[in-house]
Amino acid sequence: MSAIPTIDMRNIDAKALRDIDVACRDHGFFKLIGHGLNDLIDQMWEQTSLFFASPRDLKVSVMRTEENAFGYYDRELTKQMRDQKETFDFHGNAAWEKQPTLWPDKESNDLQEMGLQAFESTLKEYYAANTVLAEKVLQLVCRAMGKEASELDTLFAKKHTSLARLNHYPSYDPLPEKERDGINKLGDMALHHHTDPGGITLLYQDNIGGLQTLSESDGWIDVPPEEYSFVVNLGDLMQVWSNDQYKAAVHRVVPVPSGSSRYSIPYFYSPAGSAPIESLIDDQESHYRTFTWGEYGKARSYDNFSDLGKADTQVTDYRLGQ
Repeated sequence: MSAIPTIDMRNIDAKALRDIDVACRDHGFFKLIGHGLNDLIDQMWEQTSLFFASPRDLKVSVMRTEENAFGYYDRELTKQMRDQKETFDFHGNAAWEKQPTLWPDKESNDLQEMGLQAFESTLKEYYAANTVLAEKVLQLVCRAMGKEASELDTLFAKKHTSLARLNHYPSYDPLPEKERDGINKLGDMALHHHTDPGGITLLYQDNIGGLQTLSESDGWIDVPPEEYSFVVNLGDLMQVWSNDQYKAAVHRVVPVPSGSSRYSIPYFYSPAGSAPIESLIDDQESHYRTFTWGEYGKARSYDNFSDLGKADTQVTDYRLGQ
C-alpha cells in the first residue's frame, strides 16, 4: 500500500530522506509538520473563508484577466473542463511587478463589513513565509535525490516567480447561471487530474478531504488531511531535474459532499523565468531538451485560462524524440 509520509522539519534524518525519496518515486506527495507557521495558518484560514463569503461585487472587482494572471477567477479549466471552484491568485515578489496582484480596494465598505481589513497584509505575510519554507523543502528533495542541498538555489533566488492561491470548492457551480453562456461546461470533478507546472507546491487543506494522487503501484489514493500539516507535491520541473526518477504528482479533487465547502491554500514555488530547465542527473543521458521556465510556464498558464481546442501542454511534450 502506498503511503503519504509525514516529515517533521525538526528532525530530518536518514529515514526522513528515504521516506521522501520513496514517495517521490511513486506518486510525488509527502506531508510536512514542525514548520512553525501554525498561527499564520489560522489567520489565513479566517481571511480565506471571509473573502469567498463576501459579496460577488467585491470578488469580481479584482477579476483576473488574460493580461493579468492575478486576482479572482471562477472559470478555470483543467483538461479543457471547467473546475468546480473559485480562486484568488496573489504574489509578493518583485519579479511579478509587471503583473501586480489586484487587491480589493482598502476603502471598500464591503471590505470593512466583511472583516477583511487585514486581507492584503495577511496574504503577503503568508507568501513570504512560504517562500522561506519552500526553499528549505526543495533542498530536502535535492538531498533525497542524492544531490547537494543547494543544487537548485540559484535558479530561484530573488527572481523566483512563485504564486499563491486561495481555493474554494463549493458543492454547487460557483459561476452564476446568467454568466455561463459560451463558457465550458462544468466537469465531473471539483478539480480535474493534472500536474503542477513549477518546482514544488506547498498546500494547506482543510479537514473536508477529497484530494487524491495517482500512485504508480496502487492507482488513485487519498491524501488525508492532517491539522497544521502542509502537503508537498512535486511539479513538472522536478520530473525534468530528476530525469524522470521522481514523479510530477498527478492529482485531483473529487466533488465535495452536498452542502459542504472545501478550502485549500497552495503556494507554487517556481524559478526565475529565464531559468534553464534540464536534467541534474550526470550519469544518464537527458530525457528532455533544455527549455526555460518562462517558456513552459506561459504555455501552461494559457491552457488554464482558455480552451485552445487542443490537449493541454505537458512536460512530456519537451521529451527528446517527441
